[in-house]
Amino acid sequence: MSLPIEPLACAAAHATAARLSDALAVPPPAGFGVDRGPRSLRWHDQSLSKGAAGVAVLHGVRAHHEPVRQDRVHGWLARAAREDLSAATGSGLWFGAPAVAFALTVAAPGRYPRATASLDAAVIDLVNVRLHAAHARMAAAARPSLSEFDLVRGLAGLGALLLRHDPHGELLRRVLAYLVQLTQPVPAPDAVGSDAPGWWSGDVPSGQPAHRFRGGHTDLGMAHGISGPLALLALAMRQGITVEGHRAAIERICTWLDTWRQLAPAGPWWPERLSLDELRTGLPVHDSPGRPSWCYGTPGLARAQQLAGQALRDPARQQAAEDALARCVADPVQLNRIIDPALCHGWAGVVATVWCAAADATTPELGQHLPRLLDTLIAHADDAPPAGLPGLTEGRAGIALTLHSLATGTTGGWLTCLLLDSPHDNDGNPR
Repeated sequence: MSLPIEPLACAAAHATAARLSDALAVPPPAGFGVDRGPRSLRWHDQSLSKGAAGVAVLHGVRAHHEPVRQDRVHGWLARAAREDLSAATGSGLWFGAPAVAFALTVAAPGRYPRATASLDAAVIDLVNVRLHAAHARMAAAARPSLSEFDLVRGLAGLGALLLRHDPHGELLRRVLAYLVQLTQPVPAPDAVGSDAPGWWSGDVPSGQPAHRFRGGHTDLGMAHGISGPLALLALAMRQGITVEGHRAAIERICTWLDTWRQLAPAGPWWPERLSLDELRTGLPVHDSPGRPSWCYGTPGLARAQQLAGQALRDPARQQAAEDALARCVADPVQLNRIIDPALCHGWAGVVATVWCAAADATTPELGQHLPRLLDTLIAHADDAPPAGLPGLTEGRAGIALTLHSLATGTTGGWLTCLLLDSPHDNDGNPR
């Protein structure tokens, strides 16, 4: 990306990235993670977010630009694939066969053709199964689960993998066509009624009281909500990959997000999720923004809408999104809610999002916030992520990779797993 960092900050980011990466040179002993709650070792091995697959991405991207030992890449890929890879219900971009496929594509392109072919076949089968189930659900006029369409487990995430690995294939176009259909209202004869969008889910959000979400909910964020599909649709359109109804689908999502944009002295913000009561009253229960994170907060939502503005060639929408993000990261009250350095919820996610958005921005304002945010990430880079995880989106590998990318000005396409940026530029060349 053509967004230069000051030499001293660049050197500090490079040194910190190298130090964190060196601490992840080899996988830990086989017993690692066994005492970390209900998650199995298999989760950590096959997890892009928490475990070995994500660390392989770190070392592979660094190896593209620096003399990083290839045995680091091989060792973490081998750990990720040491057991049968999951292509079951819980698998998706961040876990199982798709996660390892993404890691292999980014970290070691062309180096393991047999493994790549096997993973490609597994991903194709999984996408076909998911599309068949989604269309059957739509035919029954039922509400979707978040895992049907979200970035972490659903078809938006699988579409991100296809955008990275096979951008001009027919399977990606089928995923995009599904997302277009997802944005259309569901004629479901249930308590929710026709006011809810097509992505309204019958799920009760994890960790939330069931009575509050007895009529289901909608999630607005990048990780589990509608901003993920919006970002994928926009990134594909930016690369000239479109399907019938593509533009209208982006506009429907944007109009919905406009409806729920809240105005405050510190700038616009969006609720993380909405219950049926909130849908009916038109008012969120919270009166101020939550944590400014990539996954649920203003940074991720604003970046998705900036991408949409670019794809639609709508400068007013793009500028509104950039203004929302700039005002968010200028607000110390919101920034004080960040409690860890990781990509998903923490400083690395804010820095990566602002970096991508600033590179595309119509004014220099976003880029002017980046040095301060980068200094903060470097200062907190050694803070332990939750549970001391090594992986990409929730662990130390993501912190190191964010710093490496800013120091080198390159990404190797890894930001596609967050739907923050395209894996290829507008001429089809790898980033």
